[in-house]
Amino acid sequence: MIVPLFRLFRRRVVHNPPVPLRVGVLMAAILAYGTTGFVYFELPVKPDLAWADALWWSLVTMTTIGYGDIFPATAGGRFLVATPLMLFGIGLLGYVLSLAATTLIEAKSREHSGMSHVSFREHLIIVNFPDLEKVTQVVDELRADTLFHDKDVVLVDEDLQQIPPALLERGLHFIRGNPTRDDTLDRANIDDASHAVILSRKIGDTHSDDQALAVTLAIEARKKSIRTIAECVDASHAALLRKAGCDSVICSGTYEAHFLTNEVLHPGMQEVIEELLTIAGQQLHFVTASPGTFGQASESARAQGHIAIGVRRAGKSEINVPSDRAVKDGDFIVTIGVNRIEKV
Repeated sequence: MIVPLFRLFRRRVVHNPPVPLRVGVLMAAILAYGTTGFVYFELPVKPDLAWADALWWSLVTMTTIGYGDIFPATAGGRFLVATPLMLFGIGLLGYVLSLAATTLIEAKSREHSGMSHVSFREHLIIVNFPDLEKVTQVVDELRADTLFHDKDVVLVDEDLQQIPPALLERGLHFIRGNPTRDDTLDRANIDDASHAVILSRKIGDTHSDDQALAVTLAIEARKKSIRTIAECVDASHAALLRKAGCDSVICSGTYEAHFLTNEVLHPGMQEVIEELLTIAGQQLHFVTASPGTFGQASESARAQGHIAIGVRRAGKSEINVPSDRAVKDGDFIVTIGVNRIEKV
């Protein structure tokens, strides 16, 4: 056991030492040379000189600061110690700064290219990048809500080479890789995420549902408690996504047909639906209900600037319920209002 460890030490440290170790040894050697040399030449003319003072002088001389509180008075101290210390110190300082700059640039490049990892908690993961407009719209809508305003957002995509500047400006973090693989999910810290939104890989392509199903299975296998929302192109695949563990499935094609028929039957209805569905203006909310009746909840909602339109119970919603309908613990009141309220 000792022999392999010694060989590893000799190969990694003696024959091919890492850059930080090289820099550290070189800096220690220069400081030792300057400190001992300063004491050797200056101690005869400065009897009160301490080793700590010599070390301080070596440091400020290496960094070319030169406070002037301590300086060499002898020719040996000036030309044999101070001059080499300044020359080598400047070179070493420049090398350390360039090394630090290179490390920072490489780290940023890896982050922008999606090769890093995140360690957030309770963050939101967006899977797939169909196009910039769609992703920015999703992010902007979520960030406008108080619950998601400060939440970290991580984009996971296999094909995107580098995160667009528009998403960087919005504070998104990028993980590049196959979202069905554990190593990619590990880098996105799926185990500590609170929500996962799976967008269609290609807009309008029904084959995107196959990938959405695989991603749902991979995520649910890792964390059952995460809330998963998947976009579905073909409505016939919605049931399969729900069986895979997806909490909500949004079939964009189905809603487009509803919007079109509503606009034909009720011209101008599209504007009403858009305002209710977007974060701007009036919005739909689920508000925690207090035990009582729907009429009492409606009065409480009205006092807080909301209009109650229905009840949600056990995962099902009922709109335009009678005022004497009983409301129980665990129910939610469906309301329309500008801001989110806690309870009615």
